[in-house]
Amino acid sequence: MIENSGYIGRYWHMIEDGRMQCDLCPRDCKLHEGQRGACFVRMRQDDKMILTTYGRSSGFCIDPIEKKPLNHFYPGSSVLSFGTAGCNLACKFCQNWDISKSKDMDQLMDQASPQAIAKAAEEYGCKSVAFTYNDPVIFAEYAMDVADACHARDIKTVAVTAGYMHDQARRDFFAKIDAANVDLKAFTDDFYVKLTGAHLQPVLDTLRYLKHETAVWFEITTLLIPGRNDSDAEITAMCQWIKKELGVNVPLHFSAFHPDYKMIDIPATPPATLNRARNIAMQAGLQFVYTGNVHNQEGDTTFCPKCQTPLIVRDWYQINQYNLTENGQCPDCGTTVAGRFDQKAGNFGRKRIPISIMAHA
Repeated sequence: MIENSGYIGRYWHMIEDGRMQCDLCPRDCKLHEGQRGACFVRMRQDDKMILTTYGRSSGFCIDPIEKKPLNHFYPGSSVLSFGTAGCNLACKFCQNWDISKSKDMDQLMDQASPQAIAKAAEEYGCKSVAFTYNDPVIFAEYAMDVADACHARDIKTVAVTAGYMHDQARRDFFAKIDAANVDLKAFTDDFYVKLTGAHLQPVLDTLRYLKHETAVWFEITTLLIPGRNDSDAEITAMCQWIKKELGVNVPLHFSAFHPDYKMIDIPATPPATLNRARNIAMQAGLQFVYTGNVHNQEGDTTFCPKCQTPLIVRDWYQINQYNLTENGQCPDCGTTVAGRFDQKAGNFGRKRIPISIMAHA
């Protein structure tokens, strides 16, 4: 069994007034003895940075990879997903707030070593392991250890993250990651400050870093919230930035908001808004634009960017047609589709299978 405290973390230094500054993310929390950071899971204890959730999870589940969402990373495969508690952002619209905002360690029902997680993923036939549900940035050391154990068994690793990190932690973390979905929550700093307690620029820095300095496959998700980040002007500006800074073949997912946490007075995103955003993005030149949290087969389907042949036809997370060649090309015009593909799609489908890791320890 793993203790829920005592694991010594990285990314901190002492400052002149005697406090310990956490260097993991741009919050730069400055801690007196016994204090925790804004994420609540990194704590100063005996002049060390203690990770209070190392080896503990809010639960494990086998999901379709498309649920992360990743549409160009081994489509149809299964991924063992888990998270811990806490978060370094303070999103008022958090869709997993019971996990990410939890300060109750009793929420962490499962305990598992990195080796046990990798072993379970292998035994269940999962192509990858995903760090998700809450942001893996705050449990970066645990995630990196899990990634090492997974790679030893030829299992891929996936990070679902807001990308709010400092440079050194970013480099260490993504060196262990095979694929990522990065939440680009909006394209104004005002939104980030008022609704997440963070800033936009570090997220843009992470996206640029992933594109230009790593081999990580990544996709982007933007949750569209009515009246907050769904204007034509903001969506256009974001898509133009993506095209210029990241390229036209980075998949972009527009997802529907539903009222939750501290924004229950905001209506759910209508499907028409997602379709409008998708059209804006495609008109801006982006090649792979998807809609999420709504039923829209066209918005789920991967089309050839040159001849528009449907290449991967999805219905929710179910793959109904897979027409890519073994080299990841369009069978009609030979265009290579950006991503990571096997010769055939997986057949995991829409299942969601909660599991316990204890038996694999």
